[in-house]
Amino acid sequence: MAKKRRKLNKDYEKNIYSSKKNVELILAKIYDIDDEEIQKEYISAFNKVVYLYEQLRDDYENVGFNENSECLMSNYEDAFNTFESEFEI
Repeated sequence: MAKKRRKLNKDYEKNIYSSKKNVELILAKIYDIDDEEIQKEYISAFNKVVYLYEQLRDDYENVGFNENSECLMSNYEDAFNTFESEFEI
């Protein structure tokens, strides 16, 4: 049986790429923190954001753009914005 083609969306791909860069930047800043306790606290808080980013990326790579895509992006953006508002980095 032939594999079903994924539905692609260029704007969504740009958002995923931008999200990847944001996650990488924040992680780099967290790893630059000298105080180990503070670093662990930031990593622990940021893990939710990383998980949601990976979830939206994997969904797009495996399924493509679908009815769930906007919800995944919204969840990621909300978590990222919450992290930024609660933690100064």
